[in-house]
Amino acid sequence: MKTNKLILIVAVMGALMSTAFYTQQDSITIYLVGDSTMANKPGTPEENPERGWGQLLPTFFKPSVKIENHAVNGRSSKSFITEGRWKVVLEKLQSGDYVFIQFGHNDQKTADSSRYTNPWTGYRRNLQKYVTETKAKGAYPVILSSIVRRKFNEQGTLVDTHGAYPFVARSVAEQMDVPFIDMQLLTEDYVIALGPDESKGTYLWVAPGEYDKFPEGKQDDTHLNLKGATAYADLVISAIKAMKMPLESHLK
Repeated sequence: MKTNKLILIVAVMGALMSTAFYTQQDSITIYLVGDSTMANKPGTPEENPERGWGQLLPTFFKPSVKIENHAVNGRSSKSFITEGRWKVVLEKLQSGDYVFIQFGHNDQKTADSSRYTNPWTGYRRNLQKYVTETKAKGAYPVILSSIVRRKFNEQGTLVDTHGAYPFVARSVAEQMDVPFIDMQLLTEDYVIALGPDESKGTYLWVAPGEYDKFPEGKQDDTHLNLKGATAYADLVISAIKAMKMPLESHLK
């Protein structure tokens, strides 16, 4: 009787340990930190045509992955920290989780000292901070360059608007041995392939009267609509597969 009871206890403990291990290893959270191009947008696509690419990311993953999108409109690598938003993510971060880091659009704003960062100094230092503190929690950082702005000149050439920021993002990733997804390159190729006219269907180009939210219409070459956000999220997924990141096993 005692022997059978001991066997039962061992079996139950083994099952509990197995469950704990499964939960830790196979249920993970991906935290998104960045700006408006990544952020969740309110309302349905019928009410509000704007979407961030991070908003579409959950559709590509199995239920074992939870996406927490902490990206916020107008934030830079600097203001995301000074406003305490990074601290909120860091306190929740668990071993085995991921942090996708994408800043640059608002780091360029020299007229706003609360957001501007020099790409070679402040921006680099902030990215290093995100990576170092993510690793310290046993989690995995992934650096992404900013998505391209749809800016064509009169000759139909797509003009760069990001300067040194994508290069610095890549160099920090290489220096600190973390994955780098070059969204600048991937989205640039995507937009160039579409051309000046067709690429408007990826960004927030809205005709007057088409949406109550934009009664006078909108011509926005930075932010995405549902089609663009879905396409750009798919580019992220393709990069995950190409790099054979462990996250690939959690994809649908």
